[in-house]
Amino acid sequence: MTHSPKSVLLLGATGTIGRATSRALLAAGHRVIAPVRPGSDVGSMAHAVPCALKKAALLSLMTQNACDAVISCAASRSGAPSDARAIDHGLNSAALGAALEAGVSQFILLSAICVQKPKLAFQHAKLAFEAELRAAPLTWSIVRPTAFFKSLSGQLNRVRAGKPFLLFGDGELTACKPISNDDLARYLVLCLTDPSLQNRILPIGGPGPAITPREQGEMLFQALGKAPRFRHVPIAMMSAIVSGLSIAGKVSSRLRDKAELARIGRYYASESMLVWDDVAGRYDADATPEFGSERLLDHYKRLATEDVTDDRGGHAVF
Repeated sequence: MTHSPKSVLLLGATGTIGRATSRALLAAGHRVIAPVRPGSDVGSMAHAVPCALKKAALLSLMTQNACDAVISCAASRSGAPSDARAIDHGLNSAALGAALEAGVSQFILLSAICVQKPKLAFQHAKLAFEAELRAAPLTWSIVRPTAFFKSLSGQLNRVRAGKPFLLFGDGELTACKPISNDDLARYLVLCLTDPSLQNRILPIGGPGPAITPREQGEMLFQALGKAPRFRHVPIAMMSAIVSGLSIAGKVSSRLRDKAELARIGRYYASESMLVWDDVAGRYDADATPEFGSERLLDHYKRLATEDVTDDRGGHAVF
């Protein structure tokens, strides 16, 4: 079934998922308008439009380009409370307000599966905007992906340098169905035209089965042609670090942000990125939908062959 091309305003276009989404939109025949902060590294993105990321500027762009839809891949890079309020909630809320005034009929949000059990500032900010979007008088989709390949590549350089892979606890405490940039981007673009993906919250992972951190480490050693070596880090140690930084953060905003980063690290070390079954009180791999064909092992092999690593920005823990 063919669909008419849409004019899509893409937020967060300079990020990893944003760039992949831009490519997927263009491949599907859609027109892309990508507002970016002046001075941003846009590379070869001919559709990038430097502007202030405020409601008035976004409204002007949407009106001038007769936008049909907004896809937001915007997210705070650090997860610090101030960034979360400004980006995860503030920027998205401004974009939604502009979309409603401009008569845009559809808004697709890239959220995160971890908001199912919110304990962190950025999770609460995402949920606050999700609630605004669900109440808005337009067609919406909220996509909650599991772990990204990028977020599971942070130990590549230490393993390449001969160091052991760090495991929290026994390495079997959590699991996820990681999804690649391109597969997630194609899923976001499908939300534009597939009615079954509209007006719904959509948890989504890559092809299964679910993978534990120990299995991720084994894949990374395999990709690098090395014998597996692991070092176990007690979760209690992370909790002690969080407590110490939280106390110090009472007198230092810098240490307060570090405490939040430590909380984020502890959260991901102790919670699975799968659908949460509230009745059973557990994460359910079988209930976590799958999409795409790219697998984490192939991603690791590419990174090993190309002698590169992923830039994880402010989310780096290792």
